Amino acid sequence: MRKFALLFTAMLLSIPMLTSCLNNDDEINTWEEYAAWRETNEAWLTEMTQRTDENGDPYYQTVRAPWDYYSYVLMHYYNDTTLTRGNLSPHYTSTVDVIYKGQLYDGTPFDSSYLKTSPADSVYRTKLEDIITGWVIALTDMHVGDSCEVIIPYQSGYNAGSSGVILPYSTLVFNMKLVGVPFYETNF
Repeated sequence: MRKFALLFTAMLLSIPMLTSCLNNDDEINTWEEYAAWRETNEAWLTEMTQRTDENGDPYYQTVRAPWDYYSYVLMHYYNDTTLTRGNLSPHYTSTVDVIYKGQLYDGTPFDSSYLKTSPADSVYRTKLEDIITGWVIALTDMHVGDSCEVIIPYQSGYNAGSSGVILPYSTLVFNMKLVGVPFYETNF
């Protein structure tokens, strides 16, 4: 009976390892299957990283996650951020109201808050902790009233996952405006 209990325990402990191996094979297959798409997305992202404005200054600023140096987004603010600097800025635990349009690097649209009617016309309400890392990085850098273009590398988006027209390893592009931080909490 004791041997049976040990064998049963060993089997239970080996399940995560076997599942891990199976998942790694799936990730390797996805990596290889979408190699051309991934490389095209990465080349476009590199091009955008090097883009400059008419003065020769970087068009996008690289904003890194304070909790993970390797997670980042590229952001270009449309508004003068000195005018919104004193406005509310969300925390990781905040709920936000955002107006946005999302597309792939090649212009293929995949989502828009303009199709939403609740909590207000064209406004999407979500908790930051429930969304992709790229949105969290961008929104915690923004203040209410800021509008920007955000480019999210696949590592800060869906990575090897997919959703609708979003293929694995897709670079995502959002035009977004932070319109509110309902239920705002303060840091103590």
